[in-house]
Amino acid sequence: MIPCYRRLLHNSTHALSTQLALHPYNSSHHHLKFSPLHFDHHRYQNSCCLEDAHQLHLQIYKTGFTYDVFWCNTLINIYVRIGNLVSAQKLFDEMPHKNLVSWACLVTGYAQNGMSDEAGLLFKGIISAGLSPNQYAIGSALRACQECGPTKLKLGMEIHGLISKTPYASDMVLSNVLMSMYSQCLASIDDARRVFDDIKLKNSTSWNSIISVYCHWGDAISAFELFSSMQREGTELVCRPTEYTFCSLVTVVCSLVDSGLNLLEQMLARIEKSGFLQDLYVGSALVSGFSRYGLIDCAKLIFEQMCDRNAVTMNGLMVGLARQHQGEEAAKIFKEMKDLVEINTESYAVLLSTFTEFTNLREGKRKGQEVHAYLTRNALVGVRISIGNALVSMYAKCNAIDNAWSFFQLMPDRDIVSWNSMISGLDHNERFEEAVACFHTMRRNGMVPSNFSVISALSSCASLNWIKLGRQIHSETIKWGLDLNVSVSNALLTLYVETDNMDECRKMFFLMPEYDRVSWNCFIGALATSEASVLQAIKYFLKMMQAGWKLNRVTFINILAAVSSLSLLEMGHQIHALILKYSVSDDNTIENALLAFYGKCERMEDCEIIFSRMSERRDEVSWNSMISGYIHNGILHKAMDLVWLMMQRGQRLDGFTLATVLSACASVATLERGMEVHACAIRACLESDVVVGSALVDMYSKCGKIDYASRFFELMPVRNIYSWNSMISGYARHGHGQKALKLFTQMKQHGQSPDHVTFVGVLSACSHVGLVDEGFKHFKSMSELYGLAPRIEHFSCMVDLLGRAGDIKKIEDLIETMPMDPNVLIWRTVLGACCRAHGRNTELGQRAAKMLIKLEPQNAVNYVLLSNMHAAGGKWEDVAEARLAMRKAAVKKEAGCSWVTMKDGVHVFVAADQTHPEKEKIYEKLKEITNKIREAGYVPETKYALYDLEPENKEELLSYHSEKLAIAFVLTRKSELPIRIMKNLRVCGDCHTAFKYISKIVNRQIILRDANRFHHFDGGICSCGDYW
Repeated sequence: MIPCYRRLLHNSTHALSTQLALHPYNSSHHHLKFSPLHFDHHRYQNSCCLEDAHQLHLQIYKTGFTYDVFWCNTLINIYVRIGNLVSAQKLFDEMPHKNLVSWACLVTGYAQNGMSDEAGLLFKGIISAGLSPNQYAIGSALRACQECGPTKLKLGMEIHGLISKTPYASDMVLSNVLMSMYSQCLASIDDARRVFDDIKLKNSTSWNSIISVYCHWGDAISAFELFSSMQREGTELVCRPTEYTFCSLVTVVCSLVDSGLNLLEQMLARIEKSGFLQDLYVGSALVSGFSRYGLIDCAKLIFEQMCDRNAVTMNGLMVGLARQHQGEEAAKIFKEMKDLVEINTESYAVLLSTFTEFTNLREGKRKGQEVHAYLTRNALVGVRISIGNALVSMYAKCNAIDNAWSFFQLMPDRDIVSWNSMISGLDHNERFEEAVACFHTMRRNGMVPSNFSVISALSSCASLNWIKLGRQIHSETIKWGLDLNVSVSNALLTLYVETDNMDECRKMFFLMPEYDRVSWNCFIGALATSEASVLQAIKYFLKMMQAGWKLNRVTFINILAAVSSLSLLEMGHQIHALILKYSVSDDNTIENALLAFYGKCERMEDCEIIFSRMSERRDEVSWNSMISGYIHNGILHKAMDLVWLMMQRGQRLDGFTLATVLSACASVATLERGMEVHACAIRACLESDVVVGSALVDMYSKCGKIDYASRFFELMPVRNIYSWNSMISGYARHGHGQKALKLFTQMKQHGQSPDHVTFVGVLSACSHVGLVDEGFKHFKSMSELYGLAPRIEHFSCMVDLLGRAGDIKKIEDLIETMPMDPNVLIWRTVLGACCRAHGRNTELGQRAAKMLIKLEPQNAVNYVLLSNMHAAGGKWEDVAEARLAMRKAAVKKEAGCSWVTMKDGVHVFVAADQTHPEKEKIYEKLKEITNKIREAGYVPETKYALYDLEPENKEELLSYHSEKLAIAFVLTRKSELPIRIMKNLRVCGDCHTAFKYISKIVNRQIILRDANRFHHFDGGICSCGDYW
């Protein structure tokens, strides 16, 4: 559109000058007779010199020609050309006689110099004077309306009505200007199109004007349809595409996401065929276009082929290189071209932006400071605000936010871009509170925020979790009309997601007038990370595809997170296929997401294939995903092998890696491996990391070294909620209930608020030492003091507490008052309590067993517990019935086993095991130990042999339990170290008693970890105090 305006104004000025070139006797009805030789007409006709204006003005006064319209119009035209509208208006007002040329000259002058209001008023003066304006005055007035935008739409429409009543209705130039005016004032392409359709004989200028309108508003499809029609309908001479056509089309192509590059390549071929490749403006547009799409080599080739290049061409190439993160190359282009083209202020702004894309930001900052010094030395910093804005942005993006802030405060003038750059820079450098403060300062200074400043302010609010302030900014964006901007809406979505306000996030998404790919990705990501909405993430992913949006890496990462959490293997396979289809399978982040997905779905073979293909693309996340996958699938030795491989290759171990491996060591109680990882943490200088420290406390407590855990906990420089929870749970697990409760008190004194996990540890501690009243006190305090609603696991702890205390009646009362339906955890705890009560309350036990078998008919533990409850009460017929039901359900009981870790590996035993290579030694040692403990007073507790057998057979059955075989095996080796035994089931009462005697006889500490807790046997006493 701009070329059209320039052409119009140039034509009007030229035409007026031509009219003025006519003999003065033809230009006015009121004139004096004089010889035209008195003035040098050719000197003043196209003069742009103030001295000429003063000279002519003086001569007009001296010779008495003030009544001569021709020479007054000539003088007005000179004043217009030099931009002295004050003198032009004064002369116009003093003219005793004026003609249409006089009015047209001044209207054109005001329009040319951006004084649109004055041009409009003067045009109205023409009508008021009863004159019929000519096409030049009309064109200039329309241009003035266009510059003012919607505020002058009414006048523009009146002028259109006036044109329709004059011979100018079919004037092609005015039609072109009308198209541009409607496009700018009304933002309505339809009105501009109607003007175009009314033109009977269209030429290249008409087609260029309407194509330019569509391009201006980003409607590339319609623009190219018109371009096709232009070539189809018009003749080669009349409707031949010009440089303006190609400039507009190349520019709009860059707004297309999917087919833009393909169209741009076609345009390049068409431009070459038309011979415009050498044109300065077309070439510059092509350089900029190919640079935007990352085809830097092609952009450089066009750049080098251009005969004529200017700063715009150079700037376009530099911008493209910067967008491809080739800052050094862009700076090199500037260095090579600065003496070949006339550098403008925009060039310096672009150059400063390239430094933010340097590989080494420190080097980028240094170069930026050099340019800053040059600009200061040459007094260019204050020439345009854009240079100051570029300096603020450069310092901020080069992580020199203090420099940016200092320069920002020294800026004499600031516009909205200045504030946007500063607020964005503070947010980018994680100075969130200062970013919000800067936003408020901008508001106090009377600046109306733009979408960029609002987005940065919302980002800072999200990072600070300041939802209240975020909502206030949201309400203000509605007042300013910025909520309709899709980028602002996306920032609001992010705010509500990061502050855990999913309901508001949903409302925001559903109320958005339009979406882009970021909107869909943000919403799908929010749903994927919300446990209650994971399935909806898949639903909206499918909707996004149905809506025709092109998926990108963020989409795939989000949806893989959703299918991973649900372990949807088949769905994951389909998404993997889409990833291959979209050719993003080599993206490091997507490969990491696939590793996490396949690991979660127990497909470690697929993980290994992906991991092996990654090669040099592996990062810390890749290694961590593999390690986590192995641990999740119980392949600890491979996880540990990867840790050693990472260390051998010099791969940096981070806190997440170590915490993950320590968690795995804790889950299978491999103390030696855990201590090796501890050593790795020390070597990696991560021992003081709070996450690693918390994992070490957890590992040592779960591996039986509660003293190590306690000592390490005390030495931690910083503790978080996980550290406190790990230590409290550790004390509870080891039967140190009083220590756990004391630590809970210390935790509150240190200002750390407890969470749901804390109370699981506290209630477990009360359960393991029989503190019923204390347990109920803490249970009530959850909701009354801390606002934490008890969950199902807390009710399970309370059931366990009452069950260990033998208060079965209260268990029934507690279950009746639960706000949720009891799940398998509750019913299994109830049934276990009935077993420990020796089958006294079989009615409640039967009810629990019935519910368990209904909820989990294929779980063998339910049948075993029912059988054990009947066996404890001596009801052998009911035992047989329970075992028959188990056989009918075709479920198999998990075999009880115990294991010990020795220097030569892990040794696993089952009851009456005959598979161990040292079985003769083991049974011989077991017989020896049994005789010794019998002599010391041990009597087998046959009530724990839950079979209907003779007493002597029960004794034999008890003597071959897996934990007894394990301890016998350890005692065949010479050592004085504590004995550590792990068991997958709850230890039986007889073995518990036997271990107390064994610890006293062999004079060694025995640490037994069963399915529920730790037992420390030392000198004939157990840490549980026989309450377990």
